[in-house]
Amino acid sequence: MRIERVCAVHLPALAKIEALCFADPWSSEALSLLLTDKAFGLACVHEETGEVLAYVGVLLALDEGQIINLATHPAWRRRGLSDALLSALADQARARGLVTLSLEVRESNTAAIALYEKHGFFVAGKRPRFYTHPTEGALVMLCNL
Repeated sequence: MRIERVCAVHLPALAKIEALCFADPWSSEALSLLLTDKAFGLACVHEETGEVLAYVGVLLALDEGQIINLATHPAWRRRGLSDALLSALADQARARGLVTLSLEVRESNTAAIALYEKHGFFVAGKRPRFYTHPTEGALVMLCNL
C-alpha cells in the first residue's frame, strides 16, 4: 500500500467508499473540495491495482485542520489503513504548519474513538443530535500537534 495526496482521479473511488460507509455520503462533486487550497486529502492506494482502499479529508483554517471524514472500504477494514493514514496526516499537518486537528465522531463508535486516542486526540466536547440516520450525539476530539 502507498499513501498519496488525493487528486481528481481518486474522487469517484472516494465517493464509492463514502456510499459504502456513511448514511449521508459526500458526492464526487462535494469531495472535489479536497483539491482546493482550503483542504487536502490523503488516499491509501493498493500498490499493484491502484485501487483506493481508504482516505482521509481535512479542511484548513489558518493553523487548524478539521478532519471531515476518515473512511476505509469495508473489504479492507482492520488492516491498519486508518492508522497509517492518521500517521501520514499528522506528518502532513505539521509540514503545513498546522498546530491542531479536530474532528467529530459518533459517541457509539468506540473503535474510532480508540484509534483517535492512540494518535493523541482527546475529547474536548459534545454535540447532541449531531448525526442523523440514526440520530446520535458526536464527540468533538482535538489533537495538539
